[in-house]
Amino acid sequence: MINRRTFGLAGAATALVAGWAVFRGGTTADSASAGDANAKTFEITKTEDEWRKILTKEQFAVLRKHKTEYPFTSPLNKIHEDGTFHCAGCDLALFSSKTKFESGTGWPSFWAPLENAVGTKTDYLIGFPRTEVHCRRCGGHLGHVFNDGPPPTRKRYCMNGIAMTFKPAKKES
Repeated sequence: MINRRTFGLAGAATALVAGWAVFRGGTTADSASAGDANAKTFEITKTEDEWRKILTKEQFAVLRKHKTEYPFTSPLNKIHEDGTFHCAGCDLALFSSKTKFESGTGWPSFWAPLENAVGTKTDYLIGFPRTEVHCRRCGGHLGHVFNDGPPPTRKRYCMNGIAMTFKPAKKES
């Protein structure tokens, strides 16, 4: 049976862990693939100033600083035509519109990425482990993947729309 003291201690412990993770800057278990400008493991690397020159302020905050856009604000939520979603940082094709689904979360969601398009790592930014998804070519932060998606993968790649662009499929004439 839980009492007020136990509940309070559990809450304090949770707050300490979350505060510690924020203080550490959301460091990851896999810092070699952290996706920041100092990482040397990506095909495309740029300095912070170079990224700032090619990305909007909002794109920079998400792709390079691991921020999250507000839900239900991305125009990509409304895209349901054939095409491909690309990394806004390096233009790598990431997701086919054929794997997009309406998750109700407010962010573009997919049940699978394209082959060799994304990488993952564990992040502790909010105090407990989550699987972060980043562009495998430039390391840009895209969002997170969860195990509550539809068949056939049961995955939900919950992506920041600001981190991607959409290219419609070419129409045959």
